[in-house]
Amino acid sequence: MLVILTGDQIIAPEQVCQSCLLADKSGHPRWRGGQLRCGQAIAKLTEQQPDQYECIMGFRIANIK
Repeated sequence: MLVILTGDQIIAPEQVCQSCLLADKSGHPRWRGGQLRCGQAIAKLTEQQPDQYECIMGFRIANIK
């Protein structure tokens, strides 16, 4: 499940991505093959952290399994 991390909040991508020009036609992040296509991966500090990405709009997105 993808979530957007902002400071001390966790937000559903549907609340943010609906207005993004890079979102897919249903307003979701472009998530394909286990990678965020509208952003880039962020290096993990520990192996226990979820995969994280920074989208083009500057939000941090985490893949919570």
